[in-house]
Amino acid sequence: MAKGDLLIIGGNEDKSDKKMILSRFAALCKNRPGPIGILTTASGFPEEVGSEYHELFNTLHGTKPLLFHLDSREKAEDPELPQQLSSLSGLFMTGGDQLRLTSILGGTTFYKHLFQEWKDGLTIGGTSAGAAVMSRLMIISSKLFEKEDVSVLEMGSGFGFLEDVIIDQHFSQRDRFSRLMRAIALNPQIIGIGIDENTAIWVHNDGEQFEVIGEYNVSIFDGKTSTYVDVAENKGNMTISDIRFHTLGAGAVFNLHKRELIIS
Repeated sequence: MAKGDLLIIGGNEDKSDKKMILSRFAALCKNRPGPIGILTTASGFPEEVGSEYHELFNTLHGTKPLLFHLDSREKAEDPELPQQLSSLSGLFMTGGDQLRLTSILGGTTFYKHLFQEWKDGLTIGGTSAGAAVMSRLMIISSKLFEKEDVSVLEMGSGFGFLEDVIIDQHFSQRDRFSRLMRAIALNPQIIGIGIDENTAIWVHNDGEQFEVIGEYNVSIFDGKTSTYVDVAENKGNMTISDIRFHTLGAGAVFNLHKRELIIS
């Protein structure tokens, strides 16, 4: 069976007007019976965030969602979780802190069965922190200490639904061009995908390609063709030559395997 679709959102998606992105996720979930699960582990306000998405998906999907308030590794080992996950049509990961997601859920019963359900066709969506964890390698944080002129980029392991990709979210709105460029300079074999707010990529065809949906743009950095990279350790400056760059708007389709825009 084909792996489930992924809907990866740059954060701050429209929840009050047309709800284009969340409606697309709800529609994708109808390919499999059952309710949508809402995972609030990343959030510091799980009850409030969970309640908001519960109301949204209850309306958009037409079934009562199942909330997963997993705030400890002990809860993530609950023996009832595999059966609950197998009953879902999709799982949505809220925003917050991506390190909470990986440190609480990594290697647990919940994660292992979620990964297996995805391999069996479960649709998975995520916004902000829930987007960052989609890849095997993820950005945790970046800091620039101006007085010392020191730049620190912290990276770690994500959930691994996508290989050879790094996801960055709130991309244009939080001016994250430099940090994603730095991540690619340090890992030139990987494609960097910067997703603007209220914008998403829909990864389908077993991870071969994605389509852009939403209001703004998706930026692609491909360092595989780079001919020169000089990243000063713990400094804000870097020199990189011949990185391929793409800016994609709504409706654009990109082939991740061939690393190129699909022109119909």
